[in-house]
Amino acid sequence: MNIWIAIGATAVGCYAVKLIGLLVPDGVLERPLVKRLAALLPVALLAALTAQQTFADGRVLVVDAKVAGFAAAAVALLLRAPFLIVVGAAVVVTAGVRALTG
Repeated sequence: MNIWIAIGATAVGCYAVKLIGLLVPDGVLERPLVKRLAALLPVALLAALTAQQTFADGRVLVVDAKVAGFAAAAVALLLRAPFLIVVGAAVVVTAGVRALTG
């Protein structure tokens, strides 16, 4: 029964968040600070997710093949490579390091 309470609370919470977003006055959304934060927030969240998935295993810091792939992707981005080349470089380097280290 507890699982259904959690599911119901989550559904109500999600609906409430969407409703609050719709009730925000247009004047607030037009402020330059709000616009700037709205543009930067997804980038910050994606960077945090990438860092967590690359460097963490639970609560432990891990340096393994994923870090090498991440570094390869960063180098490809610095060289202004197309997106598919960036992803391909990350995949190839990660697979190569995993093949070499077992």
